Amino acid sequence: MKISTQEALYLWRLALTDAIRHEEPDLSARQMAVMLIVYSQQDSLQRVKDLARELGISKPSISRALDRLETLGYIARKPDDSDGRSMLVQRTMRGSMFLSEFAEFVQKAIDKLGESGY
Repeated sequence: MKISTQEALYLWRLALTDAIRHEEPDLSARQMAVMLIVYSQQDSLQRVKDLARELGISKPSISRALDRLETLGYIARKPDDSDGRSMLVQRTMRGSMFLSEFAEFVQKAIDKLGESGY
């Protein structure tokens, strides 16, 4: 399904509007990108350095995003047993629930787009 730029922005606006009205805290774009990578990868554990490489940003930037996500209970960090210098990021049930709810906001936005004839 191909949608126009305007439709894509409309979907994003609707989903974000619902998300910020929800009881859960809203995330920055960087934090949301980290969440989507961590939860969409096949492997349930991600290295901080790999997240930084995938997003093309520094490890300290990833660490700041992870600090917030960990405070919220959306991810957990643990040392990498195979490399003592690396940290692994793992999923949590709370993070899974957050993204599941966000996916519902996206689906609702898709439904509204179809109804509106935007």
